[in-house]
Amino acid sequence: MRLLKTFLFVALVLCPRAAAAQAPERGVPLERVVCADDPAQTYALYLPAAYAPERQWGVIFAFHPAARGPLMVEKFRAAAEQYGYIVAASNNSRNGPHAASAEAAKAMTADVGRRFSVDPRRVYLAGMSGGARVATGIALANTFIAGVIASSAGFPDSQPRTTVPFAVFATAGTEDFNYLEMRQLDRRLSSPHFLAVFRGGHTLPPDDVAFDAIEWMELQAMRSGRRSRDEALAVRMLEKRRARTVASTDVAETVYLLRAVVEDFKGLADVTADERRLEALLRQSDVKKALKSERESDDAEARMLGDIFALEAQLRDDARETALMTLRERLTRLSRRAAGEADTPDRSQARRVLRLVTAGAAERTSDRQYLQLLEQFRLQGR
Repeated sequence: MRLLKTFLFVALVLCPRAAAAQAPERGVPLERVVCADDPAQTYALYLPAAYAPERQWGVIFAFHPAARGPLMVEKFRAAAEQYGYIVAASNNSRNGPHAASAEAAKAMTADVGRRFSVDPRRVYLAGMSGGARVATGIALANTFIAGVIASSAGFPDSQPRTTVPFAVFATAGTEDFNYLEMRQLDRRLSSPHFLAVFRGGHTLPPDDVAFDAIEWMELQAMRSGRRSRDEALAVRMLEKRRARTVASTDVAETVYLLRAVVEDFKGLADVTADERRLEALLRQSDVKKALKSERESDDAEARMLGDIFALEAQLRDDARETALMTLRERLTRLSRRAAGEADTPDRSQARRVLRLVTAGAAERTSDRQYLQLLEQFRLQGR
């Protein structure tokens, strides 16, 4: 993609230097900073209250699918203040042509690189939905990106990878139509990554999860040598993560959280007790059953979507009437499950499938009758 190629300039722009011009107000989120080289491009900005050009600072470049830069800055502001990150979020990058996002990324990062003292080893990207695809696309094309916070979408082609050269903190809501994609990303990826699932739909994560994302990146930076080790900080983070595993009431989630604790803190703190607890859990029959059930649920959801897409393809041939009738029946069953009063995994799955099918149908088929039918099953809200 053109986006990937045009972003290679960042390696040249993000070099340690003091800002040539007076820095904007510190400790206050700014909604609109005009790029010096391209006044049509603007970005929201947050500088930590302690920002000084005499030292280098980590930076998070963020992208929203509807060009809502201030929303992205506000989401990461608290953690950026505590851990010392500059946050810059484009007011121009949005879902649409890749060239527009490429120009927005180029202008924003060049401007930040000139104005502020940025640590080239601590460059991070963040994005929501289509903005997450912009962020991961940029990271895939550049070897110096330290990490990506990907909310509600993964890689540009929606396909999982086995390894990537940057850390990935992914988030997804239980009713997010991209939930399955994020689960598959998590299952496939073996390089450093974490998936945080929260109650909700296709949206940015809650503030506490966004804070966790920055803390997790701090851990990865310590592990990789991108920042100096801080044993006291690592221990505080470890206790926080341990408390979360204790509070978990879902055995599959507990296993996931424990495994992540061991992977994230090994070499930074003593996780011997956590390893032993994990090993003990994995020997229990009820835990094995829960993990198997979770995987089978993901696989069943993938098959369900695959069957619906296959039926949609038949709308173009002689089997159209039969396919349309079958689609109506399946969507009706899903709608009934989605309308359940209890907040259950089954209801969440039905809502995810309905949202995914209705959200992207116009890109998969031009059958007018089917598209009209889908309007009956479109869920309101997020």
